[in-house]
Amino acid sequence: MNSTSPALAATTAEAVVVAEDLVKRYGGRNVVDRVSLNVRRGECFGLLGPNGAGKTTTLRMLLGLTTPDAGRLEVLGLPIPERAREARRRVGIVPQFDNLDPDFTVEENLLTYASYFGMSGNEARSRIAGLIEFAALQGRENAPIATLSGGMKRRLTLARALINQPELVVLDEPTTGLDPQARHHIWQRLRRLIEQGSTLILTTHYMEEAERLCDRLAIIDQGRVIACDSPRAMIGAEVEPHVIEIQGAEAREWSARLGSASGVRQRSAGDSTLLYTADPKPLLEALGETRLRYLHRPADMEDVFLKLTGHDLRD
Repeated sequence: MNSTSPALAATTAEAVVVAEDLVKRYGGRNVVDRVSLNVRRGECFGLLGPNGAGKTTTLRMLLGLTTPDAGRLEVLGLPIPERAREARRRVGIVPQFDNLDPDFTVEENLLTYASYFGMSGNEARSRIAGLIEFAALQGRENAPIATLSGGMKRRLTLARALINQPELVVLDEPTTGLDPQARHHIWQRLRRLIEQGSTLILTTHYMEEAERLCDRLAIIDQGRVIACDSPRAMIGAEVEPHVIEIQGAEAREWSARLGSASGVRQRSAGDSTLLYTADPKPLLEALGETRLRYLHRPADMEDVFLKLTGHDLRD
């Protein structure tokens, strides 16, 4: 897939982030290798990639925390890293791991963070009331951090990132480690930000999260952008529309007998065999005559991700 499709490339005028041919080297190796990105105002843009692909380094360069070895970078119209401090005052950051102050209450955490942006107590409190409601933490204003659940801490970290009314919100794996209910609660909050016109950049290992939230995605592997498009367009371009997952050791024997059947692509995933096809009817009819356990589903971003980045574990 062309990662810089003219139909999808944002113009400089409408872009919140413009990165051109970014390079970062460590130990003689390019961990970020000529990455180019445009993030449009008002969109949710996702960065996906295996461990060690260069996502975090790319984010750190966007925030001015790591200096590129080559390339050009602008955030909110400001050159980075030259004016990174100025840009960060207009950015909200949700780190991968919560770094709330355990010695402060919920409200005190927000007040302290507001002071970093030079806000007066009255100005900060007027914003905090709305952020407490946004994070669904009403009645918890005076609660110590240690008494909050993981989901509550994550919502508070998100609320804290919004204290300066940022033009851009950067989220590094915002729902990692949360249970499904807490994850969906965070998704609701992020969707509300998107509906309000906020610009979001997020990294995630949850393909469902990327597909639900992101207007566009860039998949990074070995330091390079290997695909960039909307989730739906990427799925349509890269994989067949139907997937049949067959479970168990007998699945491989049965699928092997298909050989190179027209229109059927196969791959193994643990003890399951996945069949990709545009026409599932013949396969489903054949499976109905067996005792094999199977699941028929539409193709999704996980299928795209595994096709483009491979199936081997990355440490």
